[in-house]
Amino acid sequence: MTANSESMRLFYALWPDDETRAALQRIQQSMSGRLSAYANLHLTLAFLGQQPASALPVLEDILQRLPPLAPTLHVDRVGYFTRNRIAWAGMHDEPVTLHTLHDELAQALAEAGIRYTPDRTFRPHITLARDASLPPDLVFDPITWRADQVVLVRSVTRPEGPIYTVVNARPLDRQLWTSNEAEGNAAGRL
Repeated sequence: MTANSESMRLFYALWPDDETRAALQRIQQSMSGRLSAYANLHLTLAFLGQQPASALPVLEDILQRLPPLAPTLHVDRVGYFTRNRIAWAGMHDEPVTLHTLHDELAQALAEAGIRYTPDRTFRPHITLARDASLPPDLVFDPITWRADQVVLVRSVTRPEGPIYTVVNARPLDRQLWTSNEAEGNAAGRL
């Protein structure tokens, strides 16, 4: 396979800080199945699947142009996807900014012509275990996570589990592009 025809399995995600990851890992302790590795804990915004390597510059540009929306997430529940046998952590009250960020990303991907299968219904969650049994009813202190880091991640599946590598990242607490820079960059691509 040549470099031009190489493809990568990619996704966009909110990337937790170490304190949030440690708190999520404590919740995992009572779960069965294949526990998500500490370094792999994240909240997926858009799973892109296999994408050509040639799309990487566009995908990185989309990442940099996301609006400065850093939602504060109050992770206060554990759930279970029966069909896929996934135990997860999530929120009873999902902030509007989280859904806005997801919608902005989906719109940017569509406008850029990136082919992927968007979630019919965005169900924000952090996968804690795969091939899991129904998790016990857990009572835990809610985890407050200021989700201020968004990343584009490459996923490689190995027998021991997935390996995630951050391709590019950006803070979500500030605008990276001004409207004049965006117009200039768009004109340069024409």
